Amino acid sequence: MRPTTYLEAGVDLGVADSVIKRISKLTESTNRPGVLGSLGGFAGCFSIDTHSYAEPVLVSSTDGVGTKLRVADATSSFDTIGIDLVAMCVDDLVCTGAEPLFMLDYLSLPKMDSALVEEVVSGIAVGCRTAGCALIGGETAEHGYSDRGGTVDYGGNVSRDDEIGKSRQIDKSDEVAKQTGVDDATGKRQRAVDHRISDLAGFAVGVVERDKMLGDHNVVPGDILIGLRSPGLRSNGYSLARYIFGEVAKISFGQPAWSGAQHTLGEELMVPSVIYTPAVLGALSAGEVHAVAHITGGGIPGNLKRSLAKDCDAVVDTSTWEVPRIFLEIQRLGNVDDDEMFRVLNMGIGMILIASPASSEAILSAVESAGVRSQVIGKVIPGSGRVLLTDHGDD
Repeated sequence: MRPTTYLEAGVDLGVADSVIKRISKLTESTNRPGVLGSLGGFAGCFSIDTHSYAEPVLVSSTDGVGTKLRVADATSSFDTIGIDLVAMCVDDLVCTGAEPLFMLDYLSLPKMDSALVEEVVSGIAVGCRTAGCALIGGETAEHGYSDRGGTVDYGGNVSRDDEIGKSRQIDKSDEVAKQTGVDDATGKRQRAVDHRISDLAGFAVGVVERDKMLGDHNVVPGDILIGLRSPGLRSNGYSLARYIFGEVAKISFGQPAWSGAQHTLGEELMVPSVIYTPAVLGALSAGEVHAVAHITGGGIPGNLKRSLAKDCDAVVDTSTWEVPRIFLEIQRLGNVDDDEMFRVLNMGIGMILIASPASSEAILSAVESAGVRSQVIGKVIPGSGRVLLTDHGDD
């Protein structure tokens, strides 16, 4: 009997070496003070400058890009999905007032593709440089349809984890074929889809001075709400968007985004997420910010209430900003009511700062200086922790 090799099991260790060589310069481009060592160890290391903090608090977050990954697959557009990943992680951190320090990523593919990995990680590197955090490690895993697979740990490991019993991870929210071909929720047979990327996730760590932490404990009636504009969906609500465009309206990603549009639907849906962290950190330096809400899944109502004191309500005037066209198309084509739109999507507001009205001009100026459009969109009143959406433009 001839010897069996790992290559026969579906894993090419030569490609794994190529991946590490391709991404090493990308990770180095994100280095900032505090990064220790380089690729080649078993873990990424970061030293906190304790002289800069009286009582430093480490803050962590983890997230993915949802089913926007499926749009990237369908359009073969992978160069900006890493920006989305960074945005989802660091913009959660900054809601506490934390400055992002470093990040790690996890990328799973059914078959190792060094060029594809480099494309994804290049976007992550762009996002990290924008946010001011270092990419100090991560893992790229080859998990095929069979129960055989391998991993490449570049955090910074050159060694491979020979775990064979890891099967390919499938996003069940996509309602596409599982390996069995049966959807667990409906019991219906589904068409097999061969995705180039199985999963993408990120993990970020930041630091904040304990007595400068933001949160609902700072919010008082009379505070104002400052909305930071989002040009598109960012990385949330894609299951609804894909269902409406693909199943209800039968519009392909290669068609115009809407009548008269000079770009395709795929290009519109792949617009990278704004990374708000620099703008928020600038606002914290410029004025009195009490709390911050990152508007992701759950929309304005679901996320703003997470930053409200229990004895306060937030009144949001939805007429104070222009809702981007993509949201209007989703609503029109799917006949989606207003409540559902605001519950699922950001509707053009990606972050909300709750601040003292005395700091309004300084904060707006700082945010605009960071390249983000913003305006006052509401206020905080006495209440019971509710978010009230109004449209004074109809008055």
